[in-house]
Amino acid sequence: MAFFRPRVSREAEVRYHADQEAAKGYPAMLEKARSAEREYRAKRADHAPGADLRAAGVALDQALTGALRSAESAQRATFGVKAYDDRIRRRKGRATPEGAKWTAEVDRLRTLREEHRLTGIVRVPG
Repeated sequence: MAFFRPRVSREAEVRYHADQEAAKGYPAMLEKARSAEREYRAKRADHAPGADLRAAGVALDQALTGALRSAESAQRATFGVKAYDDRIRRRKGRATPEGAKWTAEVDRLRTLREEHRLTGIVRVPG
């Protein structure tokens, strides 16, 4: 006697498709982060006032956060729909070349964002 067992939950399918859609915007988000970084570095080189430098730093942080979220979505979608319900599938997904590429990209972006948050956003006295 065989028992019917669904392959994946409906919630996992919905999250998988949402992540696929979010991952499509990754190149645009990365380009936005690059342009925000160029603007931030230009303001630092020109010795801009603290308020302008802080605004550029916050814009860069928001752009890096958007790129990171998009990369995380691409990473989850790369692991496959079964990985949403099963930690073993997630681990196996990281072991594939495509999964390792996205994992490295997510780690790189997360490190960039955290380094920028620690050292790059200027504090303006209130």
